[in-house]
Amino acid sequence: MSDPDSGPQIVAITNQKGGVGKTTTAINLGTALAALGYRVLLIDLDPQGNASTGLGLGPTDRTFTSYDLMLGDSAAIQLAPTLVPGLQLIPATPDLSATDLDLVGDSRRIHKIEDALAVNPQPFRDLDFILVDCPPSLSLLTVNALVAANSVLVPLQCEFFALEGLSQLMRTVQTIRNGSNARLKIQGIVLTMYDRRNNLSGQVASDVRDNLGTLVYDTVIPRNVRLSEAPSHAVPALIYDRSSSGSVAYQKFAAEFLARAGATRHLAETV
Repeated sequence: MSDPDSGPQIVAITNQKGGVGKTTTAINLGTALAALGYRVLLIDLDPQGNASTGLGLGPTDRTFTSYDLMLGDSAAIQLAPTLVPGLQLIPATPDLSATDLDLVGDSRRIHKIEDALAVNPQPFRDLDFILVDCPPSLSLLTVNALVAANSVLVPLQCEFFALEGLSQLMRTVQTIRNGSNARLKIQGIVLTMYDRRNNLSGQVASDVRDNLGTLVYDTVIPRNVRLSEAPSHAVPALIYDRSSSGSVAYQKFAAEFLARAGATRHLAETV
């Protein structure tokens, strides 16, 4: 499924605002893509390590981590299996919080993930997608993901301050596109935590679509208790309760994501 000449598509999943469903999107999109037969790697780049926990990897199971990846230990790269066939993981630990200080004098500090993929491509050769779950900030970690990525996926919560900070992220994407990564595009914006009982959710969704047009996916992820419960059981929601409204939405979103993946270049021209 992957093009052996071009390698996997690398997608940075990011929003500097916390609590928007970013990790939930990373876990369940990765699971849905794997269920469709794609070979997926999720890089947990958030020091909180929630994606790692949500995929069943406890602290003692995290041998090779994204901190090791950032520090340039490319020769030792290991991809950890998950309970989802076809979905592998590079887990995170709190050590990632020190990356800014550890790399302060490194002239390649914003290229560490890009360099790791280039120096030892073998572990990544057969992958179709690499999803990077970024921390809720525009830190060195997020910039590394954007420099290495082909595209950016932005989960956006359906709440009053949804658009606050989004313009800063768009400017950051543009800066990186003009400087370190000319191929970086906007994959799209997915609306999350949509509450049909709340008129505000509908108004926010309408406002976002009016402002961002076709950058916004048609699929909307609802606020759903099963999506909230699944991490406490260390499984993706698609495994915890495949028939829940949240799981069904992520399955639909994965199909739309795949349909759009080949058109990423055109989508970002308007940003």
